Amino acid sequence: MKIQPRQIEQFLKNPDPAVRAILVYGPDRGLVQERIRTLARHVVEDFNDPFNVSVLSGTTVAEDEARLDDEARAISMMGGARLVRIEDADEKIATAIKNYLKGPADQTLVLIEAGELTTRSNLRKTFESGKNCAALPCYVEDERDLATLIRGIFSDSGFRIAPDAVAYLAANLQGDRRRVRNEIDKLMLYMGEDKSIDLEAAQACCGEAGESSIDTLVYSVGERNAEAALGALGKLIEEGVPFIVVLRALQTHFRRLHLVKSVISEGGSVDEAMARLQPPVFFKFQQPFKGQASRWTLDTLETILRRLGDVEAQCKRTGTPVETLCAQTVLGLSRMPY
Repeated sequence: MKIQPRQIEQFLKNPDPAVRAILVYGPDRGLVQERIRTLARHVVEDFNDPFNVSVLSGTTVAEDEARLDDEARAISMMGGARLVRIEDADEKIATAIKNYLKGPADQTLVLIEAGELTTRSNLRKTFESGKNCAALPCYVEDERDLATLIRGIFSDSGFRIAPDAVAYLAANLQGDRRRVRNEIDKLMLYMGEDKSIDLEAAQACCGEAGESSIDTLVYSVGERNAEAALGALGKLIEEGVPFIVVLRALQTHFRRLHLVKSVISEGGSVDEAMARLQPPVFFKFQQPFKGQASRWTLDTLETILRRLGDVEAQCKRTGTPVETLCAQTVLGLSRMPY
């Protein structure tokens, strides 16, 4: 069963009882682990329950197919349903999973955690096409989705957050759901009894994240500053930000420039064009954004967007040296003529 993006939240709240195994995969490792825990709570109260939860590595399952079947059919000493978690899964377990799904255990849910899997992945195909299993993707969220998440978390915790503070956090915390959660928790702790969060508080608490943010990279590329762009890329790599996040951020930035440039070419003003952008350009980047919108041509922006789309496709191919490819892309875009 292939879970579409619009179906994910409903599936997480109410999984199909006929589904006996779920593959949770994608480049956002923090989101993968968060959704694994959400699904696990439908089966067990304690994620680390030694009696009702078994944890296997992908390597163990690949080397010993019978181990998965044995763990799934084991009877809990305390009674009730059981959970089997398979961590760090990859293509090597595809055959073992396919054989297990021919007759899965009735009282056990198997949760498989994996990284990015292409559409050619046999493991992914098995879960997307099966009737008693499901594939749940975890892709990196863009600024709009992240802003919605941030507002929801603060609201649920009794906090009020200003729109410009939301925009600041959404722009600077892209990359990994775990990182987003950690920064939000840190900000809540910083606020203490004060339940009203403004931009100054967000910058004071999460300023370090902003200084080494993806914004530094994309605006450096937009300014054709190769040295600053490569320096920002190096910091993001050190922070563990997935390469797909970098590419998506560049795509978003240049797509927004293309939209603004299109409006300008039709006789509109740059301010009118920027007013259409959602989320709006963060105030400290408004002047650099205006400058880039005036310098880049539509033809060049279209070339850049096509190139970024091609690079994203290449990064999803097995064996592609994504770090090298990403650095080459950043360097190449930073040297392109306007």
